[in-house]
Amino acid sequence: MARVSRPPGFDMTFRPEKATFSPPWSVRLPSTIYFVAATIVALGVALARFFPMDSWLYREVVLGDQRRVFTSAAAATIIFVSALASIIRQAMAGVIVHPDGIETREIMSLGVPRVKKLAWAQIDRVAIPRSTQADAKAAPARTAAGTPITKIRLDLWNGHQQFLPDVARVGDLALALERVALARAIPIEGGTGLVDEILGEDDA
Repeated sequence: MARVSRPPGFDMTFRPEKATFSPPWSVRLPSTIYFVAATIVALGVALARFFPMDSWLYREVVLGDQRRVFTSAAAATIIFVSALASIIRQAMAGVIVHPDGIETREIMSLGVPRVKKLAWAQIDRVAIPRSTQADAKAAPARTAAGTPITKIRLDLWNGHQQFLPDVARVGDLALALERVALARAIPIEGGTGLVDEILGEDDA
């Protein structure tokens, strides 16, 4: 059931501060592990020549490169650059709340980023799942049709829906969106349950 929003025109000039929300650790962890492993390999190859000549690392890297067409240094460089690119791609993903709207960044197949920007005026409704609320035992928030809300969803002026990608601080993102929705009289489904408390403290 949609929550009652503020009267139209309450504060259509409200501009939130810019905030960046990165993907959760479950998404970033594989790239992080890959980068750490690639760094260890690169350091091992770079330092191999300083190891004793009878050591395994010296034999495999320095002596082994004498009979290889593709050297260990070249392979380590490619692996490290690939891992660094993976970290950079993950850093580009997430959600950014701008004063004038919201921006989503997702990594598609082959590592191609997809960026979508929406102005606040393009958003007709905001749906916030109950999982972002402080009371985890409460019944899940539902749409007007009775369907549980599982992800933050933006209903757009053209009839399309935009589901926001998963982020690490989903509660903070939901709170920021709810503040904007209340200030700009955008209807809300679900909600964090925290904005009313904050507004009540301010009024007091």
